[in-house]
Amino acid sequence: MGTPQGIGEKLKERYLFMIGIVGGVGPYAGLDLLRKLFDNTLANSDQEHLDTALLSLPSGIMDRTEYLLGKEKENPAFAIAEVLVKLEKIGAKVAGIPCNTAHAEGIFDIIQDKLNKAGSSIKVLHMIDETVSFIASTFPDITRVGILSTTGTYLSGVYNLALGLKDYEVLLPTMEIQETIIHPAIYDPVYGIKAVANPVHPMARESLLKGFSYLKNQGAQAVILGCTEIPIAIPEKEVEDMVTIDPTLVLARALIYRANPEKLKPFTAVIQSS
Repeated sequence: MGTPQGIGEKLKERYLFMIGIVGGVGPYAGLDLLRKLFDNTLANSDQEHLDTALLSLPSGIMDRTEYLLGKEKENPAFAIAEVLVKLEKIGAKVAGIPCNTAHAEGIFDIIQDKLNKAGSSIKVLHMIDETVSFIASTFPDITRVGILSTTGTYLSGVYNLALGLKDYEVLLPTMEIQETIIHPAIYDPVYGIKAVANPVHPMARESLLKGFSYLKNQGAQAVILGCTEIPIAIPEKEVEDMVTIDPTLVLARALIYRANPEKLKPFTAVIQSS
């Protein structure tokens, strides 16, 4: 049975605006980004949502923090670039990587280089740059920003550099707090979010809240949830009167805007409904 005239053209037009998500970095972070894409899209029916492809291939993507710490020899950039090429082949024109650490120098620049050599034209949004721009435009009175993240992101300084270029004062946990409290909340094999994500283990959330308290005492006005697993444990918009900045939410909204700006919900509506 043939396709009715005009239907194929309409489907092809929608197909060209497909959003791609690199899943598996970690797997629940990819799901969280997908959910936030849905939550931030103006849609009253199935058909009014944006076409999106989530490709989760965690077995082939080496750990980003382990690579930056020198414990893993294989650069995860190569496998991530391969996933992006696959996403482009099925129609994605713009894509996001829901992993802050993957945007560190030595990973993200290699991803871009591999895509360029492959002749790819997919637009990969930079989560860190999008997040810093979001803070500047949405919270103009904030000047002191804390960061909670993996140790890989912590040591790479990827947020420090981006925030510093905008003249923000950057606040971090001490290395002792980072290594004994924050990083284990994400990576511990018993209670870390990567091991226990649904529901999150109470000890992981408790550990992260200790990080918030420390940053509050240092004078932070906002805290970037600088690992995409952290928003799964800390969904609140504020903690101890500090604004929580969720890069996964920022990335979701940026992807919608690039795909079809008319489909993006006003940020105030998202805050009120959450």
